[in-house]
Amino acid sequence: MTITITTAPCCWGVDDVKNPNLPAWERVFEEAAVAGYGGLELGPYGYVPLESERVAKALQDRKLFIVAGTIFDDLVSPANRASLLRQTDEICAVITRLPQPQQVPGQRFKTPYLTVMDWGHDERDYAAGHSDRAPRLLDEAWNGMVANIKAIAELASRKYGVRAVIHPHAGGYIEFADEIERIASDVPAELAGFCIDTGHTHYAGMNPVETLKTYADRLDYVHLKDIDEQVFRRVLGEKIRFFEACAQGVMCPIGRGVIDYPAVKRALEEIGYHGFITVEQERDPLSVAGSLADVKESRDYLRSVGF
Repeated sequence: MTITITTAPCCWGVDDVKNPNLPAWERVFEEAAVAGYGGLELGPYGYVPLESERVAKALQDRKLFIVAGTIFDDLVSPANRASLLRQTDEICAVITRLPQPQQVPGQRFKTPYLTVMDWGHDERDYAAGHSDRAPRLLDEAWNGMVANIKAIAELASRKYGVRAVIHPHAGGYIEFADEIERIASDVPAELAGFCIDTGHTHYAGMNPVETLKTYADRLDYVHLKDIDEQVFRRVLGEKIRFFEACAQGVMCPIGRGVIDYPAVKRALEEIGYHGFITVEQERDPLSVAGSLADVKESRDYLRSVGF
């Protein structure tokens, strides 16, 4: 197993670009490097400037690379197609001009990737983690989402050679086991792979180890998180948005939570995964003072169990 560990701006509370409390992107780059990471994701559209020369210099000065960009938006609405494709175009144009890591033997697709996540629906946000009460899309709306994902993936691949990876995400319309199975059936493997996230998988009531194994043939990229079980059980009993739960500390540094990371490592070895793994820990940006210590703790813990 040849693995490169990276991180992402969500560890600094960067999820909603409209949040006025976000830290400067240069701080995220600097602290990622100080914590011992060689690379990171670009973060949500609109956070890091879409100026490849400026961003490339900031990365080079810190000996960092970019592993992926992100579409984190409403994938369901047909009216959002133009915006989704504009984001795809602009993100891919930037990430393909930024410093890249050395590709590893056995890696299925080269970096950078484009992680594709559905988001922006109150009825699902408040039902995050509750498969029994989360509404499912009717066929027409589901098919519209599939068409949007296919359009994103086709544009990224055809124009930029970027591999799109579908990321099941708590609070979106691709979260639970039945939805992941359905999207795997409806979006061909040659068009898009999967980014399985251990934290979102556990949050959705699935076993991260078994999910990684189930989708081994689609697994192009991996996210690692950990969950504070005590906080998780409490927030599941509240009417709460997913990122409100994150602000309360439901995500914790890797190694402190409930997910069995030695078992995750064995599963990745068993399926022969080679490539990139990104450490994430969603949080309130008002608690950004703890980000550096937390991402370093996560990296150190993963190293201690063989990653």
